[in-house]
Amino acid sequence: MPVKNRRWVLASRPDGKPVKENFRLEEEELRDPGEHEVLVRARYFSVDPGMRSRLSGDSYAQALGIGETIEGAMIGTIKASNNERFKEGDLVTAGFGWQEYALSNGRGITKLDASIFQPPLTVTAAIGVLGIPGLTAYFGLLDMGKPKEGETVLISSAAGPVGATAGQIAKMKGCRVVGIAGSKDKCEYVTRELGFDACFNYKEEKDLVAAIKKHCPDGVDIYVDNVGGEMLDAAIANANERARLIISGQVAEYNRPEPRGIRNTTRFITHRLRMEGLVVFDYFKQFPQAQAEMAGWIKSGKLKYTEDISEGIETAPEAFIGLFEGENHGRRLIKVG
Repeated sequence: MPVKNRRWVLASRPDGKPVKENFRLEEEELRDPGEHEVLVRARYFSVDPGMRSRLSGDSYAQALGIGETIEGAMIGTIKASNNERFKEGDLVTAGFGWQEYALSNGRGITKLDASIFQPPLTVTAAIGVLGIPGLTAYFGLLDMGKPKEGETVLISSAAGPVGATAGQIAKMKGCRVVGIAGSKDKCEYVTRELGFDACFNYKEEKDLVAAIKKHCPDGVDIYVDNVGGEMLDAAIANANERARLIISGQVAEYNRPEPRGIRNTTRFITHRLRMEGLVVFDYFKQFPQAQAEMAGWIKSGKLKYTEDISEGIETAPEAFIGLFEGENHGRRLIKVG
């Protein structure tokens, strides 16, 4: 029987920080699944700061078209199936975006083992700490950063899902970990709950270079960057010889009409720095191994995570816009039903 689907689409391209008028909630009728097709009912979907650049133009993938569904990761259940791979009631994840239902031929859908998601591991971890944010932290730090015991790791947006995960993994590897966050509460969270050695609130600092130097007196060996802009320049100014700069996000740059760019480039020569951008899908074939290891860490208490969940599909634009105000504490998700 056909179902009514509500979905958020791109109504107009943002000029600077997104506003609610850039999005439009549409209703459509979805037909019954055809041959080899499934109908998925969403339970949760993600709102991701990395999507911001694609709302305005081409980025790591082609720009989202006007009228297209806003992209995001979804956890759902199979409501109806004509595909031998899936049965009604199966728990699945896929990139179906900001909508309540999705029709699919099954490509790109991953079936989840519901029995794995037992406390402290929630089902939402599949699109959080075990999804793109957590995997970004895992591969960025371990493969690109290659941390050594005793090194100093500096992490921006430390209370966010990427930063929080990266910091805890760095601690497991015997590093000293310093976070940068946007409030006193967030700093207390990463130090008291996650085990970071130090954290400072960048909003209270007039001189970021001096603030980093104060908290990283021996310099920075690895910088996990989720912000960009002035914060990246300040980290570069404190980088040790052969420091590794892992660029996984640029929240401070996404809403600027023109990129600020890097100012302190001479240090790349004098200190032989290495900076590399990360698109985690390059590691796609290694996802299962990484997810299994991180799930083990969670169950043993070595890795903790926080989720920021809003109720109802109607809240998605505000939840997304709030990411650029630093409102979220942990992975921001929308609970659909």
